[in-house]
Amino acid sequence: MFTAGVAASPSIHFPSSPRYSAHGDAKTSHKNALKWSALVGGHGFSLATRKGSRLSSRRVGGVRCEATVAEKETVESPVEKFEYQAEVSRLLDLIVHSLYSHKEVFLRELVSNASDALDKLRFLSVTDPSVLGDGGDLEIRIKPDKENGTITILDTGIGMTKEELIDCLGTIAQSGTKKFLEAMKENQTGPDNNLIGQFGVGFYSAFLVADKITVSTKSPKSDKQYVWEGKADTSSYIIREETDPENLIVRGTKITLYLKPDDKFDYADPERVHNLVKNYSQFVSFPIYTWQEKSQTKEVEDDSAEVKEGEKKKTKTVTEKYWDWELANETKPIWMRNPKEVASEEYNEFYKKAFNEFLDPLTYTHFTTEGEVEFRSVLYIPGMAPLSTEDIMNPKTKNIRLYVKRVFISDDFDGELFPRYLSFVKGVVDSNDLPLNVSREILQESRIVRIMKKRLVRKAFDMIQGIVQSENKDDYKKFWENFGKYIKLGCIEDSNNHKRIAPLLRFFSSMHDEEMISLDDYIENMTEKQNGIFYIASDSIKSARSAPFLEKLLQKDIEVLYLVDPIDEVAIQNLQTYKDKKFVDISKEDLDLGDIDEVKDREAEKEYAVLCDWMKQQLGDKVAKVQISKRLSSSPCVLVAGKFGWSANMERLMKAQTLGDTSSLEFMRGRRILEINPGHPIIQDLNGACKDAPNNPEAQRAVELLYDTALISSGFVPENPAELGGKIYEMMAMALGGRWRSEESESAEFKPSESVEAEESEPSSEAVAAEASEAEIVEPSEVLTESDPWKN
Repeated sequence: MFTAGVAASPSIHFPSSPRYSAHGDAKTSHKNALKWSALVGGHGFSLATRKGSRLSSRRVGGVRCEATVAEKETVESPVEKFEYQAEVSRLLDLIVHSLYSHKEVFLRELVSNASDALDKLRFLSVTDPSVLGDGGDLEIRIKPDKENGTITILDTGIGMTKEELIDCLGTIAQSGTKKFLEAMKENQTGPDNNLIGQFGVGFYSAFLVADKITVSTKSPKSDKQYVWEGKADTSSYIIREETDPENLIVRGTKITLYLKPDDKFDYADPERVHNLVKNYSQFVSFPIYTWQEKSQTKEVEDDSAEVKEGEKKKTKTVTEKYWDWELANETKPIWMRNPKEVASEEYNEFYKKAFNEFLDPLTYTHFTTEGEVEFRSVLYIPGMAPLSTEDIMNPKTKNIRLYVKRVFISDDFDGELFPRYLSFVKGVVDSNDLPLNVSREILQESRIVRIMKKRLVRKAFDMIQGIVQSENKDDYKKFWENFGKYIKLGCIEDSNNHKRIAPLLRFFSSMHDEEMISLDDYIENMTEKQNGIFYIASDSIKSARSAPFLEKLLQKDIEVLYLVDPIDEVAIQNLQTYKDKKFVDISKEDLDLGDIDEVKDREAEKEYAVLCDWMKQQLGDKVAKVQISKRLSSSPCVLVAGKFGWSANMERLMKAQTLGDTSSLEFMRGRRILEINPGHPIIQDLNGACKDAPNNPEAQRAVELLYDTALISSGFVPENPAELGGKIYEMMAMALGGRWRSEESESAEFKPSESVEAEESEPSSEAVAAEASEAEIVEPSEVLTESDPWKN
């Protein structure tokens, strides 16, 4: 049995645990030690703790524990270092089938590798011309073989030694291009940074379409030519020396893909291969040739034709087919050139070829940005809008083609480079250092991308502004006819660029219903007391021009904008102001025309207060209130919308939405206010009626009809058109009063179930003429019946 005390205490070693040996803290280790002490305390074990020179004793579970540990001393267990292991065949399968969305990108990756090999050779030849040898021109040749199901890609680049084959192709994610750039950087000699490779996995994309790949390569550094051979779904490869004289090459690399049965007829087709090269690698700086079938016509002797003596043999034209190399990338990357050296005809020709257009663009811009992000770009505004209006709602228009070091990456963007309202802009963007994912297909979200988008949008607006300032005014008229809706959409979706968008807007107005004007033109035409930009939203210029809301404004020569496109009202509501002038909807309440006569208004309100209350009582919940109007001059009344509710035009549009929410219609409709014109005879008659005969059914019916007609003239849709029609017919019958009916027709009863023609005899033409000469012509509005409550 051990005695308590520091000197006599033996060292007790606890089993090490991975949880505490390498990374556990001292407190946790000490706590566990005390727990062990409690467990063995009954057997006479005691632990002491010393902190500095001081001893401390503790009781744990009724047992006195004393332990000693040197200050800040911890006992570390041995640490072993391991390397990650990988199942190579599984890793290759993930790289091939998980990184790439489309099989066809394999050709882009292999051509990019060949381009890098040629670039390396060109750079090394500057200091060592002997590396060129007798290898011929720097070029890439692609030969599909449909019969054997193979594709052969040959480049005259730098090639690889046996060690480089093992290092580059035998090591997954090992980029030879990246190592080359790092070596040049260490030697303080940097190439032009046009090399494409960076991930070291592009080569393996060939297994998307191939079961087997052979790489035959010859480097200027070696006298021997080596062959690398690998198969899909295996974790090994072989390297051998090339001994067949027919397969020897002077310099470079030849890759042969043995296509899978499912891909043999697709990717071994010469025309398909040629189109893929034009799509992805059209602007690679080295010539790319593809093996194509061609045809030519020639004259040959016609042996079947009879030839008389002394005559020459007849000839016929035949078409002869043959195979030859065809240049696939004849179009040069125009954005890599100095803009001062490029003619406008060249820009137009490039636009037509790159985007399959037949019209010249309206304008273009060619620029290079440097600094935080560097890229080159050529942008175009098309000469015509897309034929399908669906492109306005679809941001994925494939109009912007992204290149990295002249290799096509993608044209499938969802607003990363351009907002939806500028999706009509076409062009190319080429950068050397974009943040791409490994497959080079997806542009990652980053600060660099946001900066690029901001600069591209700014350049697009500069292009449009250039059209505005053009001497030929028809250019912007043509632009607005094609892309005006896109610009209006920008008012809704891009509040940060309102200052750029608003000057581009064009509208018809009460003073310019033949030619559109800008908001700047409107402000120049404003009257001195005018404090806002007035507008009315309608479905056509004709209906806007005849709306009762404009009456007083037209008298005062105040211009009103006509918003006749469905998107116009929403766009203006999102702008809210322009140059400190608020947009004012003249179809809503509280319209201020800047010339208020308080005394006159107070007298009118006092005189017609009873009428307003009486009409509100008759109409009930149909209107929020009835008040004197400040916008009418010839119409008896008008129905205006509340300040915060939908206008009549917006209510009509929302009801027409296919997928609209009908439950929100009642809530967003807002209140309706009936404004009356005290100077109109109808209102004056009703004012007398409400005082003399407020319960008269004819007067009440007149109020109902007045409301219904105001509903229609103000742009609202009546809830019960049939009921409204019945009221109008009834009032017409009262107004006409049978003044023009003949005596014979008066004696006959109207029987809807019987034929009127059988009971009525048509009067002779002489009788009609005589009656017409004797009858007094009376206007319908002046006809009074006996039951008319307003008859004097």
